[in-house]
Amino acid sequence: MSDQPFNALFLCTGNSARSILAEAILNRIGQGRFRAFSAGSQPKGEVHPFAVQLLQSLNHDTSFARSKSWDEFAAPGAPEMHFVFTVCDNAANESCPVWPGQPMTAHWGIPDPAAAEGTDAEKHLAFAEAYRMLKSRIDIFTSLPMASLDRLALQRRLEEIGRKLPKAG
Repeated sequence: MSDQPFNALFLCTGNSARSILAEAILNRIGQGRFRAFSAGSQPKGEVHPFAVQLLQSLNHDTSFARSKSWDEFAAPGAPEMHFVFTVCDNAANESCPVWPGQPMTAHWGIPDPAAAEGTDAEKHLAFAEAYRMLKSRIDIFTSLPMASLDRLALQRRLEEIGRKLPKAG
């Protein structure tokens, strides 16, 4: 693999919460080594306000945040992806576009914070928990020795990360 940053695409159905959080996390943690993007199969057209509030409270730049279709990343001229991760079960079960360059794929399902019920405080907590779970997985992902893993070993590691739901605390 080259000295260029690895491109990673996070997919979710609506591209309004989990995939946006993952994009922000990887762009911060993997700065210089990774470039993250996000998209949805049926984008909501707007980012969930609780996702924006959480990211801003953690000093993430949110100027990137917009809900967009995964078709943007399958079109000619789109950045070539090295990794594509689904972060919701619905997107994992959909027929994805064919991604140029045959990126490695894995499913890292996270409960949907936008579906949380209860008080605003409980809903904010759901977003914080989704952020924590995604950050834990992305921390593991960015620590992988990319240069020393062959494609099959790397694929196994990506799948393992998705199967391990990080514990609270």
